[in-house]
Amino acid sequence: MARPTIADIATRAGVSKGAVSFALNGRPGVSDATRERILKIAEQMSWRPHSAARALGASRVDSVGMVIARPARTLGVEPFFAHLLSGVQSGLSAESISLQLLIVEDTAAEIEVYRRWTSEHRVDGVILVDLTVKDPRIDELKALELPAVVIGGRGGKGALASVWADDRDAMLAIVEYLAALGHRRIAHIAGTPNFQHTQRRMRAVRDAAPRLKLLDAPSLTTDFSDAEGAAITRKLLSQPDRPTAIVYDSDVMAVAGLGVAMEMGVSVPHDLSIVAFDDSILTQLMHPALTALSRDTYDFGRQAAEVLLDTIADPATVINRRTADPVLTVRESTAPPPR
Repeated sequence: MARPTIADIATRAGVSKGAVSFALNGRPGVSDATRERILKIAEQMSWRPHSAARALGASRVDSVGMVIARPARTLGVEPFFAHLLSGVQSGLSAESISLQLLIVEDTAAEIEVYRRWTSEHRVDGVILVDLTVKDPRIDELKALELPAVVIGGRGGKGALASVWADDRDAMLAIVEYLAALGHRRIAHIAGTPNFQHTQRRMRAVRDAAPRLKLLDAPSLTTDFSDAEGAAITRKLLSQPDRPTAIVYDSDVMAVAGLGVAMEMGVSVPHDLSIVAFDDSILTQLMHPALTALSRDTYDFGRQAAEVLLDTIADPATVINRRTADPVLTVRESTAPPPR
């Protein structure tokens, strides 16, 4: 028989997993009556704390960490991360948990931070972003026994908790929309090539091309910066058979691409349609306003914080939470291709 978890107790008691964690660990946050009911149910179910949870609970520091291995200059203008961090902080603050944030240059430096945090017991758990192909962080965190949640993909095929949306379906929605408008030359200005979400988006474009009878559908990778987004847009628009539509993996690159099109005298959307994978106030303030995939990034971050706190409370349970897929918001930057 499977060992009962905090989630099982929460279901039986009709409360949240956070409430169960507070009750079992003797922390404030639930009424005396609720605490007594939860403890009674736990006893009836013969629940026993996971060894890692017991050890962690004895020295909880009420802080979680997040390390981002991207150039600081690209993050400084990236609305996605600002909204994500706001949501994470909101979810943590509700439980009086602080967030430690570091920006480093590469994955090796990120792993060293996790080792140091673990040895010094600086954090109770961590949030991972930008899962890579054969990501070395997964095995490292498992070895460190540091609770973690991955944002944007299943960590090690489910080895770590995760909060994610389907990048493939989202990209297919964009390409199918553009094809329905009549576009047959669609370029994809993608992000960093070793990111799993970049790979999923590129495969979606490649797989859809024959089915949608596209004449050309290249995916060109970048570092997500406005500079590289602009440079590749200029290169594409200088070709004799230039694309009639471009999909950008971020709103920042899409805005940079729009600027290049205007500079080169390419009319949007008459000569070129533009779609951004991420939506933000940037896409809405442009003229023309940009068609984009919209999602509640703030809530995405809040849910990641919630899953991490549940994982810290009960490391034996691996939570993989799929969130709602982004929705395509059509604005003024897309139209049928020129005839």
